[in-house]
Amino acid sequence: MSSVSGGLRRAIEKTGTVLGGLGAFLVAGVIVAAIATWVFGEFAETVMAGQTQSFDDAVLRWMAAHHTTFLDTAMLEITSLGTGVAVLMIVGVAALFLSLTRHRYSAALLLAATAGGNLLNLVLKVFFGRPRPHIFAWGTHALSSSFPSGHAMSAAIVYSTVAYLAARLQKRIWSRVLTLLVAAIVIVATSASRVYLGVHYPSDVVAGVIIGIGWAAFCMATLEGVQRFLRRNADPSQTENGRSPEMTTSNP
Repeated sequence: MSSVSGGLRRAIEKTGTVLGGLGAFLVAGVIVAAIATWVFGEFAETVMAGQTQSFDDAVLRWMAAHHTTFLDTAMLEITSLGTGVAVLMIVGVAALFLSLTRHRYSAALLLAATAGGNLLNLVLKVFFGRPRPHIFAWGTHALSSSFPSGHAMSAAIVYSTVAYLAARLQKRIWSRVLTLLVAAIVIVATSASRVYLGVHYPSDVVAGVIIGIGWAAFCMATLEGVQRFLRRNADPSQTENGRSPEMTTSNP
């Protein structure tokens, strides 16, 4: 995302117009969202046609054969990172911090991305209605249908967005990379925990991550576009030293 943002900024500096800059980011966001939606649609068609079923079942059987007491405990803790309560707490604390530090548009982005992602997941689950796997006894409770994984999708949206917003405030490249890497590890671990616990097929979590990243990327691009617009039209008299905290964040 950082390389894409850097390329877009250079393109915007060459355009020299508000609409050009705003349009570049929004177009990029739409493109990412469109690609993710297309990939998700093609993948969903493959899954619903049963073409991944043998692979899904084989992975779950392998997981069942490699359960240990330590992994059972660890995966229950990890999977909680994608539950509603944990996600809401993380989003609430992050949004509060952003608001108190006068990054209100970033806070709004986080709230909108989370709420929109939850609604989208609900719609997709109802539409596809895929039954959950029953290869072995579940290691945790689960509700609703199986495709796409709500935990995987929620983790992809929330942790990638929080990491992106944190990286925008960091000045060192290594710290940005580390932040994004940690987010990626959390997303992968949360997704894997759902398969290990037997409540999702591997294809469920892959689909959740695909559509989650697509939605988050669109929201991120929208924020960049809005802030570029505000930066070009800021009133110096209403900002500290002519620039507001929201407009002076370090961008990856």
